[in-house]
Amino acid sequence: QVQLVESGGGWAQPGGSLNLTCKATGRPFSWYNMGWFRQTPGKDRDLVAAISWGSGATRYVDSVKGRFTISRDNPQNTMYLQMNRLQSADTGVYYCNRVTSELDAALNNPWGQGTQVTVSS
Repeated sequence: QVQLVESGGGWAQPGGSLNLTCKATGRPFSWYNMGWFRQTPGKDRDLVAAISWGSGATRYVDSVKGRFTISRDNPQNTMYLQMNRLQSADTGVYYCNRVTSELDAALNNPWGQGTQVTVSS
């Protein structure tokens, strides 16, 4: 298992930017495909962006393509999500976690506490 701590959330106006950070401890972070998930009240966590462990291949949900950029720094055991041109629909609690080799779903690893992102005017 890998332990995860998310940070960097907050409030932004529509059109603004935020940069989220996911810090991992435990097993070597570089072994794992990783992703960012968003959860809104009453709904499941949805995968919004993912990145592979080796090639750095990325995958995004359509609604964030061209606005969000996922990246990772393996030696620092850290992953990032740069969020630009934010929209109210981006509001939610953001979590990071391990994902499948297809970069399309979470694996069975404990969730962190998440970081709240609120986009409003």
